[in-house]
Amino acid sequence: MNQNNPIFGESISSLMKQEIEMLDALFKHATEGIVVVGKDAGIVMVNPKAEILFGYTKEELRGKKIETLIPKRFTIAHTQHREVFMKHPHSRSMGIGMNLFAVRKDNTEFPVEVSLSSFTTSEGQYFMSFIIDITERKKQESEIKALNADLEFRVAERTEELAQAINKLAESKQEVMRTLETEKELNELKSRFITTASHEFRTPLATILSSVSLIGEYADNKDQDKRLKHITRIRSAVHNLTQILNDFLSLSKLEEGVVRNHPEEIMLNDFAKDMAEEMKSMLKPGQQIIYNCKGEENSIYLDKQLLKNVLINLLSNAIKYSEEGNYIYFNTICGKDKTVISIKDQGIGIPDEDQPLLFERFFRAKNAGNIQGTGLGLNIVKKYIELMDGVIQFKSKMDEGSTFTLVFFYKNPHIKIKNENNPAY
Repeated sequence: MNQNNPIFGESISSLMKQEIEMLDALFKHATEGIVVVGKDAGIVMVNPKAEILFGYTKEELRGKKIETLIPKRFTIAHTQHREVFMKHPHSRSMGIGMNLFAVRKDNTEFPVEVSLSSFTTSEGQYFMSFIIDITERKKQESEIKALNADLEFRVAERTEELAQAINKLAESKQEVMRTLETEKELNELKSRFITTASHEFRTPLATILSSVSLIGEYADNKDQDKRLKHITRIRSAVHNLTQILNDFLSLSKLEEGVVRNHPEEIMLNDFAKDMAEEMKSMLKPGQQIIYNCKGEENSIYLDKQLLKNVLINLLSNAIKYSEEGNYIYFNTICGKDKTVISIKDQGIGIPDEDQPLLFERFFRAKNAGNIQGTGLGLNIVKKYIELMDGVIQFKSKMDEGSTFTLVFFYKNPHIKIKNENNPAY
């Protein structure tokens, strides 16, 4: 085919014209802003969309550096990236994962998405930027983020509410279990109370009935000694009954939480002597209470009635579990920072294997089976001492005896006067 043919030449010319028109139309009507720059980074062409995006006319932009359209704070970094791209041009998106911004003629900034490309003509190499304003997209993304954040907050809030509900349910379950356990313990306590009471009441009541019957037979004056013997037995049995009832009543009050600590000034030496004198009527033949007081101080602040109940119980045990003719050693040491009270007997002692359970309710040592008692006394003693912020300790050896020691520490050893605003003193 002869390319010099006028017809052929006309066809080529017509085809090129159509392509140029199409390219021009694409350039003018593109929905993306297009900016073309030369090797010197000067702007050569912009399309109408770019004029709209940036607020410049094409005449205003022609010849200006591309950095004109970049916020000043990014100019240095952009220049460096641009120079690298121009040395090794290839089509790519710009700043993937980055927040890119452009600047308008009025200095307002807006977020953009940019793609880069290059082409070469007979006049040299050129570089194109395809720019999309993503303000709306960013706005929508922000709204979506806000919605997601709100959703996450609501989910977290509901999750927290659910967790709290589960915790409350677990706590309620535990409370129900505790209540059931308490009810079970109370039922066991009632059962053991009835069993213990019926057993413990039987012996002193039988003693009283027997002695009363025998007293009626001793009408003559010569039987006076026999009458006194049975009167003593009756007195002892009544004392035992009273002690049993006191134990049960004390336990009931402690369980109900109605027992309170009311400290008052006590002259320890006089108080202890009175206690020793009061317990003499319970002594077995030949038994003695040996009292000894040491220490520079004498005045203490404790609940008088609680302390009395504790000492009665411990002294009674010392008498009860000791043989006739044995001594009970009752010692007090009243110092500046603490008071120590100890009661030592020469009784049957406590088996080693029973000692860890000694303060449990209704517990009685194996070697105490033939000696009357409820198994409540030491449990009550321990609770009374704890109410007074004290501690109880003991040591015991089989067939040699036991020593119980009470220790009360002063909260302020330098102030030993009653303070109405602080019931601890």
